[in-house]
Amino acid sequence: MTTVQCLLNIAVVNNWDLYQLDVNNAFLYGDLDEDVYMSLPLWVNIVEEIDKFKLFLSSKFLIKDLGILKYFLGIEVLRTQYGICLSERKHCLELLAKFGVLGCKHAQTPLEAGFVLNTECTQSDKALENINKYQKLIGKLIYLTLTRPDIAYSVHLLSQFMHSPLQSHLKCALRLLRYLKGAPGLGVHNSKTCDVELKAYVDSDWGKASMIRKSVTGYCVFLNGSLVSWKSKKQATISRSSVEAEYRALADVTCEIIWILKLLVELEYKVVLPVEVFVDNKAAIKIASNPVFHEKTKHFEIDLHFVREKLSAGVIDVLKIESANNVADLFTKRLSGPQHRVCRSCCWWLQSWIMGAFMVAVKVQVATVASSCCLVKA
Repeated sequence: MTTVQCLLNIAVVNNWDLYQLDVNNAFLYGDLDEDVYMSLPLWVNIVEEIDKFKLFLSSKFLIKDLGILKYFLGIEVLRTQYGICLSERKHCLELLAKFGVLGCKHAQTPLEAGFVLNTECTQSDKALENINKYQKLIGKLIYLTLTRPDIAYSVHLLSQFMHSPLQSHLKCALRLLRYLKGAPGLGVHNSKTCDVELKAYVDSDWGKASMIRKSVTGYCVFLNGSLVSWKSKKQATISRSSVEAEYRALADVTCEIIWILKLLVELEYKVVLPVEVFVDNKAAIKIASNPVFHEKTKHFEIDLHFVREKLSAGVIDVLKIESANNVADLFTKRLSGPQHRVCRSCCWWLQSWIMGAFMVAVKVQVATVASSCCLVKA
């Protein structure tokens, strides 16, 4: 999805038109045994040239012209005067209706205050007898994270118990649906801007996993001021200090930046180097900029040299940011209501008519349920 986000971002910045084509039965065209070498075409936005290209494809394949890009892979593409917004409103509304939470009061945050995730079955928190419902719900929520970065951390936590969920896990998942009900049309916005830059925010939560004490890595990458990549995941190894956990997260986001830079090179799109990476840990910044090897860094020596190499090569520049301003907190921990809304506003854009359409859908759904109940009573 990062590739799609970057490509759409470049199209928005250059004010290009986006079209959608569908190849009928592409798998029936047979295997390709020959080696094919291609070069990128010139970036043109002339309607006549685009029509010629469509005719050429139609002469070779059975093509269905779907016109201007509006909907693909369950994702709506909404055009605005500021750019385009990717939203899964339809998928979200269907999910809310399926699990019967359209008439419920919406929650302000994905996870409740003082949230502690149980990992063992107890007398008051038993294992679910039928785990299929939980697995289907989490699977749909995972797909929803393609355009909803605010639930990435919550879904990351709940997806760890796909094979042995507890009743409390299902309860948390249903609360997450009530949070989605508050704004089902939110999505990632690619805005028009003159800034040609790539920047990233990274954070970690040391020893977050209560049973195995592994830390959580969270980062988000912005291209031209628009969010194109984000991640919330458990680190592969246990970190012995918060600095070590922070540095491992820094190495992860550096890998993502290098991958995006290579993608942009292939698309012949130039960005200004170095890429600014914002971290809220002073010790991690000092270790990255200090060429002297310290005894306390021997446990993550590979990550240490990797980040230093990219720093000395001018690929990245690690900068300090206050914890209150670090957007990556959204992907590493449960935030309070005000903090969550601030971080969310940095990643999203909400169109007013989406909320209006949602309220109409809720009223219709509630009215349908109420009428069916009256018929049953009659």
